[in-house]
Parts: sequence; structure tokens; C-alpha cells
Amino acid sequence: MDIDYREFRDADPGSRVLMGPGPSDVPPRVLQALSAPCIGHLDPYFLSMMDETQRLLRWLFQTKNALTIPVSGTGSAGMEAAFVNLVEPGDEVVVCVNGVFGMRMADVTERLGGKLIRVDQPWGRAVDPEAVRKAVKGRKPKIVAVVHAETSTGACTPLEPIAAIAREAGALFLVDAVTSLGGIAVEVDKVGIDAVYSGTQKCLSCPPGLAPLSFSDKAMQALGARKTKAPNWYLDLSMVSNYWGAERKYHHTAPINMIYAIREALRIVAEEGLEARFARHLVNHKALVAGIEAMGLSMLVPAAERLPMLNSIRIPEGADDKKVRGALLKDFGIEIGSGLGEFAGKIWRVGLMGHTARQKNVFLLLSALQSILKAQGVKVGSGAIEAASKVFSKV
Repeated sequence: MDIDYREFRDADPGSRVLMGPGPSDVPPRVLQALSAPCIGHLDPYFLSMMDETQRLLRWLFQTKNALTIPVSGTGSAGMEAAFVNLVEPGDEVVVCVNGVFGMRMADVTERLGGKLIRVDQPWGRAVDPEAVRKAVKGRKPKIVAVVHAETSTGACTPLEPIAAIAREAGALFLVDAVTSLGGIAVEVDKVGIDAVYSGTQKCLSCPPGLAPLSFSDKAMQALGARKTKAPNWYLDLSMVSNYWGAERKYHHTAPINMIYAIREALRIVAEEGLEARFARHLVNHKALVAGIEAMGLSMLVPAAERLPMLNSIRIPEGADDKKVRGALLKDFGIEIGSGLGEFAGKIWRVGLMGHTARQKNVFLLLSALQSILKAQGVKVGSGAIEAASKVFSKV
């Protein structure tokens, strides 16, 4: 079968401002690192890049865990890796579900033959520790799992109270930090997290393709005590750890250029400093909320439970969800996300993650959204920019 190569255009999507639930805008330095020459995955230079990447990840996770690596795959691969290595058929697993990504953890648990103990909570709210305590009472679960930052709603669940419940029950504490890592504190050792995974494309502002993951000694002991092999060969950390450890034993060909990219993204985080980075995410969030509320719109999540990096805005009456998002993309080059699950068509999800969390992007979105809503005949206030400016002026 013949094919004309001229039918296929160069890859040039044009300029975008990525303000959806991920990916986020990628800094030029990270793109430059991504384009560095590809070398062998056992080349001495690349092995030094691996060592530095691990050091930076341990610093970001605030942990001394030996097994702290970027899994070759997106954040969902990180989730799979955490569960397939720790869950065996018949294991009791408590999964907190307050959105789409809690549902995914529950789904994976059942696929692995685990005995799911599901703690359902209202979507758009943080998980209530007392509901977890009630579910654990009288049981000896192997794992208690929670989503720190529920990307489908923008709700943030404090980790410390649930970590304490897991410890009291003698369970491993497993955390989804896909959206939180790099935007708010994820203090693995201090909190007592045994297994945690994230993704590169959110607050780290690196292209999607790697899943930072860390296992505590307790989690590694559980892995070593398995009665059966992990059911997923590619994500079997008992083998992958030998490649990332001192042995450098071949397992799979690492995505060399993505390791360059995440290393550079982590360098940028280190240059800014964690406290400064967290403060930047928070002030941009507060400014966005102030502008949204000045327009007469409202947020989904109560103020005390909101994530700074993922903002869920209730779609006002009279607004056409798809047309608003389409106009933002076509006329302003801005991408935002739609609602998922029970909030489909009811909210917009606005990401202020990593490199995207900047004053100019807040002003751009507020101006564009105000203009588009007015054009659709939706009554909105006109003080959005002024309200956001007041927040920024206090910094």
C-alpha cells in the first residue's frame, strides 16, 4: 500500500495556555533538556542523571526512602505500580472515594482480587477521617488508600489524620499525590506515608510520561513478603528497583529523554524553593477565586478544603459549557477542563499548576471568561481584575 508522506504535516499545535487539569505549561528549559542527545540507558553519564533525579525526588517528597524513582509511565502507571506490588488476592484494602480517582483506586483493588472496603464521601469535599475510622474499626486492613488532591473536583484531603488511623490499624498508608506534588506539601516521612505516587505533568510542569513514586521500608517489606509474584511484570518493583539501585540490573529501556526532562523540572523546583513555590500556587489561587466571585460565580469546594492548583468553578445559569471552553481555546488559546462524573456539564476545572500558576494567566483567564460569558448573555460582574489585583497587591 502506497502512502504520500506529504499528506502528513509538521507537528505545530500553536501556542496554548494550559489551564486545565493537566498537563500544565512546560518551561523552555525542560523542553530544551528533553531535546538533548539520546544515549544508552546504561551509559555512565545517564546513570549519573538517574542518581541526581532520585536525589531530587527524595528532596521533593521529603523522604529518605531508598526506592524513590520515576516510574516509566504516566500517573496512572504510578497508581498501578503501587497497587499491583502491594495488593494480593484476599487482602483487605480501605479506599476513600470522593471523586473519579478514588474510584480508579477502588477499581484496581478489585481487579487484583483485593477485598475492597470502600469509604464513599461526597464529591467536592475532603474525606472525613471519622468515616475512615469507622470503616477500619474491627478490621486489620493491609492498606488504607486516599487521594490527597482529587483532580476531578479540586478537593484536598489532609493526610495526617488518616495516616494516624492507618498506623493504629497496622496498615500501609497509600497516597495519590498526582496533582498535589510540587504545589502543596507532600511530606512522606513526617506524615508516615508508605506508598505514594504522582505524575510529571501537573505541578512539576514536565511533559506527561513519568510517575514519581516512593515506597517506605515497611512497604518494601510487604513487597518482599508476597506469597505470589506481582501480576504486572513491567511494574514489578522487586525487579525495577534493581535497575534503579546499586546493581543497575537491566529491566526495561528507560525513557532517557524524559529522565532528562524531569531532572530539569526538579532543578527548577529546587531553585524556587518549596515554600516559595507553595506560596506562589496559593496566591494565584486566591486571586483567581476573588475574580471569579467578583463576577458573581461560585466555587464548588468549600474554602477550607480547596486545592490551590485545581479550581472547580460552578457553571452559571445560561452559560453553554462546550461553547465557553471552545471560545477560550479558539479566541484566547486557553485550555480549561470540563467536569467529570456527576459534575459533567456542571463545573469548569481550572488548573494553576507549576509554570502555569502566574499572575498574567490569572488575569488572562478572568478577562477572557468575563468577555465570553457576557457575549452569551450571562450576567456577570465587571470587577474581576480589580478583585484579583487586590490579592496580588498584598504579596
